[in-house]
Amino acid sequence: MILSRIAETLYWMARYVERAENTARIVMVNANLLLDLPKGISPGWEPILAITGSSDLFYEHYTELNERNVVKFLLSDKFNPGSILNTVEYARGNLRTSRAIVPRGVWEILNDLHMYTEKNKAKGMSRKGRYEYLMHVIRSCQLISGNMSGTMSHDQTYEFIRLGRNLERADMTTRVLEVRASNLLPKLADDLKPFDDIQWKSILESLAAYQMYRRHVHVRVRGEAVLGYLLQDRQFPHAVGHCINEVEHSLRTLQDNEACLRTLGRVQRQVFDADVKDMENARMSEYMNNLQIMLGQVHDQMSTTYFVAERLTQDSEEKSADEEDKSEFAA
Repeated sequence: MILSRIAETLYWMARYVERAENTARIVMVNANLLLDLPKGISPGWEPILAITGSSDLFYEHYTELNERNVVKFLLSDKFNPGSILNTVEYARGNLRTSRAIVPRGVWEILNDLHMYTEKNKAKGMSRKGRYEYLMHVIRSCQLISGNMSGTMSHDQTYEFIRLGRNLERADMTTRVLEVRASNLLPKLADDLKPFDDIQWKSILESLAAYQMYRRHVHVRVRGEAVLGYLLQDRQFPHAVGHCINEVEHSLRTLQDNEACLRTLGRVQRQVFDADVKDMENARMSEYMNNLQIMLGQVHDQMSTTYFVAERLTQDSEEKSADEEDKSEFAA
């Protein structure tokens, strides 16, 4: 087993990189959605705050909910732990302590991204430069993940990176579905139906899923089919079902995995036994909220098993070794 400190820093580095990419994508997709919808049914910027779980924090610092304030809050505000600027910085901070473990190219890409987000945050605020800024973030995060996948040994060290990435993806997908889909489930009037389809398409695009949905589902964008695909598909990388199966695969390569696998098993039953045809607005919101709690329990169990417990064991062993060295020296 690798040192728990290294495992934990790489796990969180992967989560933060994934979080930065996800935030960049939902901001970009939401801006495009507002251009496609009439003001009467436009969701505005409030749903983005709900997806990131940062509504309360936003209102602590802003009095007006508008595009400029929300974009600044999500892209570059230092007091928002989930802003792109901060998540990239956190990812870099975690990787810095483990630079010798990953290929040098990964550190260089992440370091360049950190400098870019700081230097070009004004560009991200402007409508003219926002697309370029957000796409740079998305592509850099994907480049980091691809570089690690293609140049790292797929050993236990890499499995902690995969655990972080897949848990973060599963969590974001449930958040997007809870906020977006729960508001779309009620039937719209016939004259608004085309806009309903646009909103469902935006859900797919928020998770980079639109093309793969059309390829594998073979039906037009429809609420029930989108829910089923993003929740239960076993092949698409951002589908919850795929993510939790990947988490299981990673856990099975690690020692002392029994408690983690039991906790994850409850999540898998919750996902694959769900009847998406029977989900209405209130039930959808409750279901996704419970699923997020269960994913949090998987994280907590992993932390207890591999980060906290292992760290205590390693600290105890190091202390014993130090005491033995002192005894030998005194003798």
